[in-house]
Amino acid sequence: MARGKVQMKRIENPVHRQVTFCKRRAGLLKKAKELSVLCDAEIGVFIFSAHGKLYEMATKGTMQGLIERYMKANPAAQTEQAAMEMQPAAVPDANEEINMLKQEIEILQKGLSYMFGGGAGTMTLNELLLLEKHLEIWIYHIRSAKMDIMFQEINLLRNKEGILKAANKYLQDKVEENIGNIADFGEMTTNTDYPLTIPNEIFQF
Repeated sequence: MARGKVQMKRIENPVHRQVTFCKRRAGLLKKAKELSVLCDAEIGVFIFSAHGKLYEMATKGTMQGLIERYMKANPAAQTEQAAMEMQPAAVPDANEEINMLKQEIEILQKGLSYMFGGGAGTMTLNELLLLEKHLEIWIYHIRSAKMDIMFQEINLLRNKEGILKAANKYLQDKVEENIGNIADFGEMTTNTDYPLTIPNEIFQF
């Protein structure tokens, strides 16, 4: 079945957006690594998620070394960097981020009490939607981890199967070899003539 064309617009569903981000991020890093190996290129990649989490990869050396090389190769970047250093450093508003994290933790704790308490208590619609979003993301991560463990167990069983097959083949060869030796020994004993000679002195009285 042909795959439909993906529309280049923001994915509204947060779970689908997170899954697409994880898949395409891995594909982008893989392609960058392949390009570096095939063409002997130095590649640096920065990726910031929607939540501000940083993902980076430097195919050769370190990311700091690539940045320094970029600054030397781009005079405009050096001028911009010097202008930024002359400006006073902006102090990030950490309190806002802390308040957001506290609110998220509070909603999650409330959701756990709501679920394990059999639905006791009250939650607003927005809180339930946020809890549902987190649960879907957790389920996705749990399923991914489960699939990874299952693949590892399958590979382990395949390795064991290969070892057992090799051992079985070795034992079969040994059995056939021993059966052949026994047959050769039996044929040798039956084809050999042993004359029956009885000393005469036994019948002398």
